[in-house]
Amino acid sequence: MSKVCSSNSGCDLLNSGSRLLNSVCSLLNSGSRSSNSGCGLLNSGSRLLNSGCGLLNLGSRLLNSGCCLLFLFNFNFMTIDRPLSLIAELTYRCPLRCPYCSNPLNYGDNQYRQELSTEDWLRVIQQASDLGVLQLGLTGGEPLLRKDIELLVAAAAKAELYTTLITAATLLTPERATQLRDAGLDHVQISIQDSRAAESDYIAGTPSFKQKLEAVRLVKALGFPLTLNFVLHRQNLDRIDEILELCEVLKADRVELANTQYYGWAYHNRTVLLPTRQQLERADAAVALARKRNICPMGILYVLPDYYEDYPKPCMSGWGNRALVIAPNGDVLPCQAASSIPELEFANVRNHSLDWIWFESSAFNRFRGTEWMPEPCQSCDRRHLDFGGCRCQALLLTNNAAASDPVCHLSSHHHLITTVIKQANQENLDSPLPLVYRSMQM
Repeated sequence: MSKVCSSNSGCDLLNSGSRLLNSVCSLLNSGSRSSNSGCGLLNSGSRLLNSGCGLLNLGSRLLNSGCCLLFLFNFNFMTIDRPLSLIAELTYRCPLRCPYCSNPLNYGDNQYRQELSTEDWLRVIQQASDLGVLQLGLTGGEPLLRKDIELLVAAAAKAELYTTLITAATLLTPERATQLRDAGLDHVQISIQDSRAAESDYIAGTPSFKQKLEAVRLVKALGFPLTLNFVLHRQNLDRIDEILELCEVLKADRVELANTQYYGWAYHNRTVLLPTRQQLERADAAVALARKRNICPMGILYVLPDYYEDYPKPCMSGWGNRALVIAPNGDVLPCQAASSIPELEFANVRNHSLDWIWFESSAFNRFRGTEWMPEPCQSCDRRHLDFGGCRCQALLLTNNAAASDPVCHLSSHHHLITTVIKQANQENLDSPLPLVYRSMQM
C-alpha cells in the first residue's frame, strides 16, 4: 500500500485515492517478512483484502480526480508506502545494564517516565492494524515489566497482527508465559550476552545467564517459535563457536547474530566493543559452517558491524519506509535512535493518529525518499538500496544528520571510520578498558 504525497495541498484528493486503492496490494511488498512471521501474513492478508475491496471503487474515483489535478497543475509528488512493522517500546525500565543498549542515553529523564497507558496502547494497536502494519514487536527496556502486556497481546491478536515478545527473559515465569500464549503471542525472542555464565553476566551488568536458559527451555516447552539473539562484539566474538553450539543445544528455531552498531551506549563503549578484522573473519567462517550444518531450521541472521562495510546498511529499510517505533512516552520515531537528532520534533500518539504521523509529520518526511540527499548519495546508483545509510550515525560522527553516512567509502568523512578501525586492530585485547554500563547517571 502506498500514498502519493505532494508538496501542494491540491493533491489531497489524490493522496486519499491512492491510499484507498492500493490497500488491496499491501502483501505484494511484504513477502520477505514471511520467513520471520510464519503464517501471520495469511490472516493479515485476508483482513486487508476484505477491507480493501470494499473501497476499490471509491478509491478509483478519487484517484482519477486526483490525477486530473496532477495533470493540470504539474505537482511534484512521491509515493509513500505503508509501514509493515511497529516496534513498541513499552518501557525503558530494565533489570539489565547492557553497555550497548539501544535505549537513549537520557532514558531516565522525566519525559520517558510518563509511559503510555493501557488504553493508549490499545488504541495504537488498532490504528496500526488500520494503517496496514502486519507485525508488532513488543520490546523495551524489558516489556515484561508492564503488567498489561497480556492485554496488549490479546488486542494485537484480535487485530490480526503477528506478535513477537523481545525480552531479556529474566522475568518470564511459567505462569506469565502461559498467559501470553493463551492471549495469542506468536513468537518469543530472547537475548543472551555470551556462551558462558560469568561472561554473559559481566556484559549484562547483573547475574542473569541461569534465568535466561530456564526461560529458553520454558518457551520451547510451551511450543513458541524461538529466536535467540546474541549481540556480538570484541568481548565475545572469540567464543562464536561456543555461542553457535549453545544455540544448537537449546534448539533455537532462529538465531540472530548482530554485531554491535555504534551509537548511543555502544558509542561510549566503542573502544572496548569494536572487534578486530581477524575476529570477524573467524566469525564469518564459523557462521558459514553452522549454516551448512543447518543447526537452526529458520536460519542464522548474521549482521556485520557497519564500520567494516564498504557501503552503509539501509537503516530500518529506509527512513519512514517500512517500520515505525513508538517510545514509552508515545513519541513516534522512524528508528530507535532518532530521538538523538535535535533538529527533529516527533509527534506523539496522545495528540495525533498513527496515520497522520506516518504520512504527514515533518519528522517522518525529513529524510524520506532521496531528494534530501547530498552528494555523492544524490547521484549514486545505490541511493534506492541503502537510502543514504544511518542518519543517527551521520549526526554522531559529523555533527550533521543530513551528511553522507561516513561508513560509505565514497563519503568525504570516511576517514573517521578508517582511523577508528586502524586503532581497533592495533590495540591489545588482553587489557580492555572498563565498560560504561547503561545507567541513569550518564
